[in-house]
Parts: sequence; structure tokens; C-alpha cells
Amino acid sequence: MRLVLTGPVIRRRLALCLALFFALFTGLSARLFALQVVDSQALQRRAQSQWTSESAIQPTRGCILDRNGAVLAQSATAYTASVSPRQVKDAARLAALLSPVLDVEAAVIERKASDTTKGGVTLKRQLPREKAQQLKRMKADFAAARDDGLDGLYLEEESKRYYPMGAFATQLIGLTTIDGVGQAGLEQSLDRYLSGKAGRVLSEIDGKGRSLGYGQSEYIAAVNGGTVTLTIDASIQSFCEQAAREALQVNSAKAVRVLAMDPATGEILAMVNKPDFDLNDPPRSDVEALTERLRNRTLTDAYEPGSTFKVITASAALDAGLVSVNEGFYCSGSVMVEGGRIRCWGKPHGAETFAQALQNSCNPVFVEMGLRLGVERFYDYLDAFGIGQKTGVDIPGEADGIVIRRSAVKRVDIARVGFGQSVAVTPLQLLRAVCAAVNGGNLMKPYVVKTIADAQGNVIERGQPQVIGHPIAAATSAVMRGLLEDVVTYGGGKNAYLPGYHVGGKTGTAQVYVDGVVSRERHIGSFVGFAPAGDPQIAVILIVDEANVPVDFGSVTAAPFAREILEKTVKYLGIAPDTDEPPAEQVAVPDVTGRNVDEAIHALEAAGFDSVLDGAGSRVIRQLPAPGATMNAGALVMLYVEGAPIDENGAVAVPDVTGMPVTEANRLLRSYGLELEIEGGGLARSQSPAAGETVNPTMRVKVRFEPP
Repeated sequence: MRLVLTGPVIRRRLALCLALFFALFTGLSARLFALQVVDSQALQRRAQSQWTSESAIQPTRGCILDRNGAVLAQSATAYTASVSPRQVKDAARLAALLSPVLDVEAAVIERKASDTTKGGVTLKRQLPREKAQQLKRMKADFAAARDDGLDGLYLEEESKRYYPMGAFATQLIGLTTIDGVGQAGLEQSLDRYLSGKAGRVLSEIDGKGRSLGYGQSEYIAAVNGGTVTLTIDASIQSFCEQAAREALQVNSAKAVRVLAMDPATGEILAMVNKPDFDLNDPPRSDVEALTERLRNRTLTDAYEPGSTFKVITASAALDAGLVSVNEGFYCSGSVMVEGGRIRCWGKPHGAETFAQALQNSCNPVFVEMGLRLGVERFYDYLDAFGIGQKTGVDIPGEADGIVIRRSAVKRVDIARVGFGQSVAVTPLQLLRAVCAAVNGGNLMKPYVVKTIADAQGNVIERGQPQVIGHPIAAATSAVMRGLLEDVVTYGGGKNAYLPGYHVGGKTGTAQVYVDGVVSRERHIGSFVGFAPAGDPQIAVILIVDEANVPVDFGSVTAAPFAREILEKTVKYLGIAPDTDEPPAEQVAVPDVTGRNVDEAIHALEAAGFDSVLDGAGSRVIRQLPAPGATMNAGALVMLYVEGAPIDENGAVAVPDVTGMPVTEANRLLRSYGLELEIEGGGLARSQSPAAGETVNPTMRVKVRFEPP
């Protein structure tokens, strides 16, 4: 039977076919539109990533140099080991070969080398040249043997930051991340100058990630970082580093801070914070320790300066015409201000001139200076010296310091500010102010960046001396230089005395607050000094935080180490000694080893020496310097004592302190484990319990002091 299609059936089928063809055409057109228009850019990027390989060309990070061109930070060549999983023939074997060389677990390497979804993965960064050479030799040997065990392994050069000096100006220089980005210190604040600009290489590859020899490539060169030259002098920095290490160790201190500056220009010559770490091996695994040791406490931490602040008070009082060098005063050991008693630091000084009061570091006299100045005038001088203000130094993280508001300050506050309490300064702030007091009266803006040059050597920034103000007259400054030289020659700063050189300075012993209360056991000892006194070319401040020694005065914990810095620096700078000055009297140190502590102290006094005790006991077992050594008259001799004075019943015989000033009585009693309770001032006249009486070793001994 023959099927005959009628016209309507044919038309319906034709319409259906046309509709199907139209739907297919519309779908294909929509898809082509999506591919060629909507998704074209994304598809082009995917295609480009599949047939091209882009490698970054890292720029060489710029160097940081000292003022004489010594390298403090530089970039060295390191290597990155990576693998292309698509080229790897046997991931397990590759991992077994590379694991001992890269010091990476084989399982980790195998997992990365098996991930064929990625064109390349990093196995290990910052490989030293020796490791890279070892891998290159291995690859060459495998290729020569037609062994595909290391196929897919690649080595690329990168930069590693290297610090030739190690633990040297650690907090100032700072460090970078493993990617070479500034993380702290100048490395971070100057990163835009040091980092440079990355380049790139774009080349065509095949499906397995191999470069096509006939393909095209594009090369954009990297722009290397610039060079930063600092005002730091590596030699002076080394002197300060060594002195700080010794001060930290000898004093069993919590921390030591040192700053050195050119008083005339404000150039920072050295900056040290101990403890620190080797910049080549930072404790990255301990974030808390890394953060703490990266804090530049010479400009971030404010503290009560104590007697070093008397330099500022003296300068202000002299400049205002409120006191003369030879004006007479009398120190009875304390002074009353608004119903409260402010004591001198030791025995009463009796009659003294203003110059002698500075030598003696007499608190009552400087209370008087604060009160004579008054709130408005004293605060005007504090502002002029930059106290309580940032110095504007070109180092990140500087603090302001703390000064009581003018509107809130009381008379007793002004009295305490006069001798360095009730005010807080940073070491940099105080050193700058002292420099202004002795450099002719110019307050300088400190700076540490001498020049910044681009990769071609063109200087794009240059540091310059900048005078901020004139807090005192040049004539006043000249007087202050002479007064502070006398402090070192005759007064409390004599442990910084240099035979043949004119050195000026001031010691300080500051309070430490624990839970908001002044601690009786913890102090901050410091010394600020300069040389030569007539024309200062170097100024130094050395601060010892919380020394754990029997006597923690700044004259003991800080001045001797500052002296080392000054002595080495003046010789390094080629400053000849003053041959016209008569040499200091040299005295042989007597042998007091084996003697009772009180006998040893009296024997040293008779020879012209002061003494410091280390340990607890009644007998001297060792002394430093050794017997027979010659020292300047008035220098300190360290006495190491033991021979536990405690008897079989746990009691101790009270030593005899009669005839001694407060400081000596305190040292002797502490060597026996006893505490001193002071009454009056002057020399010890009586004590309770009496000498020879046996008591518990923690007992307080009440001693009555009277003027001689």
C-alpha cells in the first residue's frame, strides 16, 4: 500500500524541521556569542596560561650602608627549587632523591609532584648556593645517564637578605620577610626605596610545560632597589655594641640601651638595644620574642631619667639668671615641699656651691632650682628643649615622653621635675636635649639617613643638619660644659674620667614602677656624657635597666661602660689627648682578699678608693682589679664576698656600720642579707640591733645618721 503525503502534512513536517534548525542555529549563535564576547577575555587568559609561562624577575634589593660605605644589609643570591608535575615520570622516586637534599619530607614532595592540575609547584625556597650546585650536578648526571628520575625539577634564582654584621643595630636596621618585603625597622620604613620593581619573562610552552624553542618570548627587565647610606658609624656602633653586651652581662640587667650622637649636627652615630638577635637568624617561630626584641627602646620607651635630667634644670636656671655657679647652698639631707619630705640620695652634703651641688647630684638644691623657675618659666624651657615632644627623627615608632599638663602641675611636681622625677623622656629625647645644653645652645633634629640613591647612583634624598630652636644662650652652654666636666673630674661621674681628655657628663639613678608603685629593689642606672668637653664631637647615653647587683647606681652600672665608648671613640676620631694636662694620680690597689668586709672597705677608703660588693657574706674572696694594679684615685674596686655569716641556728651577726655614710652602711648590711632603715642624715652614730648581736638574716637594722 503506498503512503501518499498530502500538502498539509508536508507543510507541518517542513515547519517542524525549520523550527528545529532555527532552535539549533539560535543555540549555536548564543554559544558562539558567549564564547566570543561574554567569556572571551577569561578564555584568552586560560589559553594564554596553557601555552605560555610567565616568570617574575625579582629585582635586587638595595643595600644599607654605614656613613663610610660599610655594608650593613645586602641581598645575596639564593635559589628556589620547584617542580612541574606534568613532566614528572615517577613522583615517588623524585621525592626519594630530593628529600635528603632539600630537607623536606618525601611525602610532601611526592604529593606536590603528583598534582598534575598545576603547571608548577614550589618545593623549597631560600636554598643556599651549595645546595643549588648539588642539585644542578645531580640533574646533569641523570641527563648524561638518560635517566628521567629528575625530569620536571627546576631551579630559579631569588634574593636572600644578608646582614654581614649579624647582631648589629638590630632594631634600627630591622628585617625583611622571606619574600624580601620590609617587615621592621628601616627595612620597612624605607621599603619603597630599597625594594625596586619586579620584571618578567613571558615564553610559549607545550602541553607538558616545556619551552618551545621556536616560540616567541617577552622580557621586561627588573628595576633594582636603591642604596641607603646611614649616619651610623660601624666602628662607633661596634664600640657601643661591645659595651652594651658587657654591661648587660656584668650587671645581670634586664636590658641595656645605648645612643651615640654628633652634638653639633644631630647625626646618630650608634644605636643599640640589648638583648637582641642575629638578623640572619631571627626567632620567627616565637612571634612574641621577635616582636619584643625588635622594639627600638631608645625611642619607643619613656622612663623617669633621674639625675641626668639635672643637666636640663641647671641649664634653665643658669640661663634664666636665677642662680650663679658659685652661689652657696646647704644640704641637710632633705627638704620639705607642700608637707612632703624629699630626700637627697645619700648623706647630707652640707655647705656647697651650685657647681658642687651638680657634682654631688644634690636633690634638695635642684628642688630649689625647680621652684625658683616656677611653672611657666620651667615649662617654657622644657618645651624649648623638646621635653615631652617627638624629636622628628627619621626612624619609625618614636614616642612623645610624658610631661604633666601645665594646667594640672602642682608645686611639688615642679620640685620633683627639677631632679628628674615626675617626668618621662625617651633616651633619644634626653640625649638631644643634653646635646643642646653643651653644643652652644642649638636644639638639633636627630637623623639617621644620610643619603638615598637610586639604582643608578643618583641621590634622590639627603639628610641635613637642622636647627629646631635655641633653648639657652651660647654663653650658658659654655658654662654647662665646664660644670659637667667638673662632674666627671671631681664628682659622681668620675668613673667616666679619661686621663688626658676633657670629658663631661652626668650620672643618674631612676625609679622603676611595679604595679603603679615605686620599687625599692629595681632602678634604672644611666650616664650621659660627651667629649672633648671644650668642643663636643661625640655624645653618649648608656642606660642599664634593672641591674641585679648590690649597688645599682648609674655611676657603677653605666658610667664605666660609657667611659669605654668615649675612650675608644675619641681615639678612633683621631682626637689627640691634652698633653698639657697633668696625668691623674695613679694609686696601687691594696690587697684586701681574705679580710672581713668592713675591714676591706675601710682599707680601700684609706687608699683613696670606693668599693662595690657582690655576693653575700662577711669575707672578701676576690677583688677586681687585682691587688697591685694601679687605678685613678677615687675609682671603684669590686669586692666579691661569701663565707655565709649565718650560724648553725640560722642567725647572722650584725656588722658594725658606725662612722659610715648611708651608701656604705647600706652596702655592708646588704652583704649580710640585712636591710637598712635610715634615720637622719650624715654619718652613722648608732644602730639597732647593736654590732655583734645575732638576728634573723632578713631583719631591718635601724641606723641613726648625724651630720659630721
